[in-house]
Amino acid sequence: MPEKNNSCVGLNEPRLAVRKFLAKPQHEGVGAIVRRSIGRFELRYFDPFLVLDEFSVTAPAGFPDHPHRGFETVTYMIQGSVTHEDFEGHKGTIGAGDLQWMTAGRGIVHSEMPSPHGTQKGLQLWVNLSSKYKMMEPKYQEISSKNIAETTKDGIKVRVIAGEALGTKSPIYTRTPTMYLDFTLDPGTHLQQPIPKPWNAFIYILEGEGIFGQSKSSATAHHLLLLGHGDGLEAWNKSTKLLRFILVGGEPLDEPLVQFGPFVMNTQEEIDQTIEDFENYTNGFEKARHWRSESGLSLDF
Repeated sequence: MPEKNNSCVGLNEPRLAVRKFLAKPQHEGVGAIVRRSIGRFELRYFDPFLVLDEFSVTAPAGFPDHPHRGFETVTYMIQGSVTHEDFEGHKGTIGAGDLQWMTAGRGIVHSEMPSPHGTQKGLQLWVNLSSKYKMMEPKYQEISSKNIAETTKDGIKVRVIAGEALGTKSPIYTRTPTMYLDFTLDPGTHLQQPIPKPWNAFIYILEGEGIFGQSKSSATAHHLLLLGHGDGLEAWNKSTKLLRFILVGGEPLDEPLVQFGPFVMNTQEEIDQTIEDFENYTNGFEKARHWRSESGLSLDF
């Protein structure tokens, strides 16, 4: 089969795939199953990324009332839907293909519970915030599937969650400069995608088998590949089936990091203060005192 080449981009220094992990299933929330690739013992942190989960949840399991401070959560649904609800009164359903980019900032308490029918699947990425943004007011950016920037060229389809690819830009504003691209490659296609040189970047494979990076590393579904230094990614689909993966990159913060579960700050003193704020319903957590989601469940911290 002749190779189709996305020849509109030239890379001088394609990145190597320097490490590969298989994300194995583990329990999270209440009865939910996640495949965690970042935020596990082999890879605690990949600046600025704190966690990447591929989740699978069937009611009544889910992620009931829980807090966050100091970072952003990016929820991208692959199949089904989840209902989101927080103590500010924000509520809605994130359906298949939809995106929610939530800036927890100084504090949010929310729940994420699945549709009552079938198994709901998606990705959740935690993006760290620099010290100047950690205590900002919570904010949301939400895009329905039909409004996500998308383009197709030479057998390559990309949904641009954040950043730019194949001449198409996302409207999402990223306080920590970030790219998040959902690629689908037809059999026989070759991708070249620029990545800013100073950024850290990784690939997570959702479907199929591909060859990635200058090292020509082969990988299949549920594998995470960390990319080394360079100006972009090369990927090939030499199989007979579709290849789907996300490419995520971000500018490192290069700041101290102290994490206690859903709280991510720069110092232990700030973590201690966060725990005190949460327990005493102060400094951003005031509304947590009397709020409970409609699910009525909570996680203990």
